[in-house]
Amino acid sequence: MSISPIILFVYNRLEHTQKTVEALQKNQLASESILYVFADGPKLSASEEQKQKIWDVQKYVSGITGFKDVIVEISSQNKGLANSVIFGVTKVINQYGKVIVVEDDIVTHPFFLRFMNECLDIYKDRKDIYMIGGFNQNINFPWWYIKDIYLTYRSCSWGWATWKDRWENADWNVLGYEDMAEDEKLQKLFNRGGDDNFKMLKMQMEGKMDSWCIRWDYCMFKHDAFCVLPRFSLVNNCGFDGTGVHCVGTRANYTAPFPKQSSYYFKLDANQRYYSSVEDRLMKFLRFEPTGFEKYKHKIGIILRRIGLKRIKR
Repeated sequence: MSISPIILFVYNRLEHTQKTVEALQKNQLASESILYVFADGPKLSASEEQKQKIWDVQKYVSGITGFKDVIVEISSQNKGLANSVIFGVTKVINQYGKVIVVEDDIVTHPFFLRFMNECLDIYKDRKDIYMIGGFNQNINFPWWYIKDIYLTYRSCSWGWATWKDRWENADWNVLGYEDMAEDEKLQKLFNRGGDDNFKMLKMQMEGKMDSWCIRWDYCMFKHDAFCVLPRFSLVNNCGFDGTGVHCVGTRANYTAPFPKQSSYYFKLDANQRYYSSVEDRLMKFLRFEPTGFEKYKHKIGIILRRIGLKRIKR
């Protein structure tokens, strides 16, 4: 198994970047991995305080150790997250043929790099698999399901990996969008990965958001491709604290329980099939369909919103 390079994208959040790097340093295979860091530059309208935050991050990443090699590329201008990801991934993947990618608010489990590398190796010849993801909601799996992974139509941007021959198929201009915009059946099919897929793509095309990920979802859709997700999450997102440009929520963490084993053998299958019953359970989380007490709490929240009262926090 050849070890994939890691790409880290950073901007202006020093504390989050430190958490991300420290978690990666604790990963199995970290010392055998090359780390590429792409640090975005300040916007033209940036204040001196904002510029200082960016420079603090750039100074920190320039001193990172604990990996086979660390290559830092600092941009003097602001590319934005989408353009930074497309540029950085394309540059590294053209050299190595595969990449593992994290952003500055992704806290990884020590198994993360090993899982990614093993999946990149075992699924490299599965042309219907375009992506390996590291995050998973804490869903209840069917009693009969014993695999450590499953396939989904939805991409995963919170710690992920892919191969050069898949990445090259991405159409960042989203040709054919007009046909989907006029065809409800195509929209419904695209929404297999989540009811918000077409809505986000529409926002992207109207210039209301700037996302590489929803365009990658569209690429996966066009090629009828899957993303591999782990049974238990190997990633927590620490960026939902109001400090991010894109993660603008106020949740302290987007977390799912990490596995507690000190060592783990991943049950992977090169011929893995798609299981709709597992996907259905994930979709309930994406559609915010709680069960049990949370279901009644959710309904109470709906009633209160309808009469103009504050929503109950979930």
